[in-house]
Amino acid sequence: MGTPDFAVPGLQALLAAPDFEIVGVFTKTDKPVGRKQTMTPPPVKEIALKNNLKIFQPLKLKDEVETIKSLKPDLIVVIAYGKIIPQAILDIPAYGCINVHASLLPKYRGAACLNAPILNGDSETGVTIMKIDAGLDTGPILRQSKISLDGRETLAEVHDRLAQLGAETLVPTLRDFLTGRIEAKAQDDSQASYIKTLKKEDGRIAWTKPARDIERLIRAYTPWPGAYSIWQGKIIKILEAGHDVLPMNDKKAGQVFLSDNKLAIQCGQDSLLILKLQLEGSRPLDSQAFLNGNSALIGAILG
Repeated sequence: MGTPDFAVPGLQALLAAPDFEIVGVFTKTDKPVGRKQTMTPPPVKEIALKNNLKIFQPLKLKDEVETIKSLKPDLIVVIAYGKIIPQAILDIPAYGCINVHASLLPKYRGAACLNAPILNGDSETGVTIMKIDAGLDTGPILRQSKISLDGRETLAEVHDRLAQLGAETLVPTLRDFLTGRIEAKAQDDSQASYIKTLKKEDGRIAWTKPARDIERLIRAYTPWPGAYSIWQGKIIKILEAGHDVLPMNDKKAGQVFLSDNKLAIQCGQDSLLILKLQLEGSRPLDSQAFLNGNSALIGAILG
């Protein structure tokens, strides 16, 4: 059970393992994409099609209990499916349902676990292979794998590293679990933290915050929900900023200025160099190209 690109390496790892037989793939429904709203299958469905797997795309998973029973699964693996698994389905496979979660549980329970370590400036993150129970990422842990963070990673980089790490960890963990070489260990709920589901408005930049916090937000929220402000009634996305903040504090928060002929914005504490941005209805541009057509941005205060 999985849907986006993050789930693809895990499915491919299971396909490459001769001791596992995939009896069915559950994924979300096809969605309209792009300006032409072309109906597009989820990435997991594309892999399943290429490998002639049985594909199920139910609107409501609770209606699929009998279907799943008919597949007689020993185990269900869930990677970023995007739907809550009902208890009636959790109870079907003899060895339960196993989830690949993109954080070091019990830290960062919830959907936005890829963004959180970047946003908070953590020195590490990782994946947790866990048994699913009725709670939100509360089930017992089988194994964890970690990566170090240097404070410069983008969301795309963390996504790709953890997707691959999850796939590399999944198959050996399943083998050890199924043969009794490891046992699931309960999480320490006293150490738990929860991450809310992100909304578009979460990406609006509050320039009164310190430059370091805003730089992290830009890396954590690009491409979704996007880090943005409003200028002349239009959304202006900040796609990339300099990692090193400028110790400049003589402007108003959100004010755009030039520092050594480079585009910068004053924050609540220190300032940020802006390297790449995109005005609503236009394509992404580096800051110099953007200013060539939008010189009125200099001196403006972004909201």
